Amino acid sequence: MVTSPLLPQMLDVWQQMNWQPTAAQQKKFQRLYELILAGNRQLNLTRITEPIEFWEKHLWDSLRGIAPLLSTQDTDIKIIDIGTGAGFPGIPVAIALPNHVTLLDSTRKKITFLDNLLAELDIQNATTLVGRAETINKLPQHHQSYDVALIRAVGSPLLCAEYTLPLLEPNGLAVLYRGQWTTDETEALQTKVKQLSGVIEKIEEFVTPLSNSVRHCVYLRKIF
Repeated sequence: MVTSPLLPQMLDVWQQMNWQPTAAQQKKFQRLYELILAGNRQLNLTRITEPIEFWEKHLWDSLRGIAPLLSTQDTDIKIIDIGTGAGFPGIPVAIALPNHVTLLDSTRKKITFLDNLLAELDIQNATTLVGRAETINKLPQHHQSYDVALIRAVGSPLLCAEYTLPLLEPNGLAVLYRGQWTTDETEALQTKVKQLSGVIEKIEEFVTPLSNSVRHCVYLRKIF
């Protein structure tokens, strides 16, 4: 039997978000890592397979974007992860929070993999959805139905705004996970977001804790 390497616990780094995973959550993170490594052999889910890199780029990065929610007690927040791929950031968010998370992806093979993964991890507060965001966000059961929309590694900032904002209820929040960011992107995005009944609430720059890479989270607020 092949044993997967252990993920680092990094409790002191987690604490910088005023949050730490419980022992049960740590166990689920480890099992998630093992299942992703196994699934990678068939589906090419991620190039990030070393334990330290997986922890930083898939677990820490996923939760850094929703850090303010980690201390919330509001269980009624509905979250959607658009273009979830191998389940990031949505599955770490579903492990960390009690809120319901919808994992949306247009590739049925990936959704089938995620269905099996959710069952294996006994994650009951997440469900999957096959489809494209530009179609799903027009359907009555999804249009303006979510409180938070997460989108990582999916197209340009303008596309991300088009995909997320129609899914949000008034006062809902879109979180765009980005690498580098420029003032030109801000200016172009402001125009698009205004057309979609939103505003740019905040652009947060931060440095990853292990590789010291610059990352940005762009937060868009739906106004009406």
